[in-house]
Amino acid sequence: MTAGLSEAHRGHLAMLAFSALVAGSFSLGALATPFVDPAALSALRFAIAGVLVGVAALATTGLPRSAFASPWRYGVLGALLATYFVLMFEGLRTAAPVSTAAVFTLTPVMAAGFGWLMLRQRLTGRMALALGIGAVGALWVIFRADLAALLRLRIGTGEVTYFWGCVAHAAYAPLVRKLNRGEPAIVFTFGMMVAGTVLLTLWAWPAIVATDWAALPDIVWITLVYVAVAASAMTFVLLQYATLRLPAAKVMAYTYLVPAWVILWEIALHGSYPPVLVLAGVAMTALALWLLLKT
Repeated sequence: MTAGLSEAHRGHLAMLAFSALVAGSFSLGALATPFVDPAALSALRFAIAGVLVGVAALATTGLPRSAFASPWRYGVLGALLATYFVLMFEGLRTAAPVSTAAVFTLTPVMAAGFGWLMLRQRLTGRMALALGIGAVGALWVIFRADLAALLRLRIGTGEVTYFWGCVAHAAYAPLVRKLNRGEPAIVFTFGMMVAGTVLLTLWAWPAIVATDWAALPDIVWITLVYVAVAASAMTFVLLQYATLRLPAAKVMAYTYLVPAWVILWEIALHGSYPPVLVLAGVAMTALALWLLLKT
């Protein structure tokens, strides 16, 4: 089906799937976070996803010893994504899923900055316009179409917490390209996930031990399975694959689709429809994506 596609087009398809899969973690995460420590949940998520990716790597490309030269690379990348996921679940304790998804759409602007700093990737005029439109649309959703709140710059604690996680995520995309030495995406992902699991386990060990895992409600386990398989193992590989084929800003541009996907998740799970004015911000982020894909 994809045989006639260029490498760039394959990267775009990977990120389209990425945006669809990652959106579910916002709605499900908001349901699970009241019952479990974010770092403990993230540690188990990384461990499960790491096993899945490791098995997939052994069955396909194998795990050559050369891929684990300079293991510090995986430590850096693992620390960044571990930070992102812990702060995401922490933010979802108090922030609405659609609002946090809108914060996520600020990552393309930050990724463009990191892409220039690390790889000297330059923005075209159209890309800069698209990122600006997307950022404005994201802010409109974050402030729930309340112009007075926007002018007062009143942002919730959850959104601020998650924003710093998004900074780590934005730095991750260009660093993958900078640190990769020709390893297949799935092998590189496995190395990162092993490192992330170790770091998270060390950090969250008291919470892991203190958690009564058997007493957790079903929604926590449903969320854990989803985020480990769909929103971790699969999306990590897709992200690695795309970042080796597309500029960092274009990779992260697909985050502009996430609020729209989250709105659909919220409608499906709760029958919850956002205010009509909020949809204007979602439309702006969709326009930003279209502009970026036309560059």
